[in-house]
Amino acid sequence: MSKLALIAIAVGNTRTHVALFENDSLEQTTHIENDDRARIVELVTASWKASADADRRAIAVSTVNEADSKALCSVLEDQIGEEIYMVGDDLPVPIGVALDPEATPGIDRLLNAAAAWDALKQACVVIDAGTAVTIDFVDGEGVFHGGVIAPGAQMQLDAMHHGTDGLPDLDFSVPEGEPYGRNTASAMQRGVYHGIRGLAWRMIEEYATAYEAFPLVVATGGDAPELFKDDELVNRLVPELELRGIAVAVRHALAESIDADE
Repeated sequence: MSKLALIAIAVGNTRTHVALFENDSLEQTTHIENDDRARIVELVTASWKASADADRRAIAVSTVNEADSKALCSVLEDQIGEEIYMVGDDLPVPIGVALDPEATPGIDRLLNAAAAWDALKQACVVIDAGTAVTIDFVDGEGVFHGGVIAPGAQMQLDAMHHGTDGLPDLDFSVPEGEPYGRNTASAMQRGVYHGIRGLAWRMIEEYATAYEAFPLVVATGGDAPELFKDDELVNRLVPELELRGIAVAVRHALAESIDADE
């Protein structure tokens, strides 16, 4: 069996996520702040050199942060001397869409949907809990219908602090114990935690009603373990779903290339 080494890079709003795949197997992941570009370049360059024995190699990037991704790709191409593939431009995302004609969904949402559909092959809800929270629906034919976008946990806390005179500056944490917030900080944490979980429950119910069947629910993103690890409606917690979506996009592109050659 031939060996494909893929370095998948997802450039987010604040952090860059780097994964090394061997064929379809996720071997390693690293998360680095966007402004530490030298470390990102060092990691990708080292991974590229380490994969020299592979039959085929590729570097593919998805981004919701055009400025940081362009700067990173420029440096990587100079360092490695190979073309960097941009998902969405050079590589299509293998997922159907049923959206308004003018809609431009984030590439991260489409890749999450593609990875979930590739793994499940059935209708599903994909929750991504990070800087923002997205809750999207994919039907039983593998078509992405969109969903909802809301502020993430930390963004909500930051907004309350900056938008008022009296609310404190907090880092998000899971509230424990009784349901009552008996001080300001506790009340804020509970409002954010239960608000996001309640939104997820409501949207899952709305999607199930519209689809007339209850879909599987997949959660991903940096805050997903804290928010949904004990949630009875969430069937799977899947780390690095967007990076897995990049691998799916590369696999589909290679398969189409081989078919075209034949």
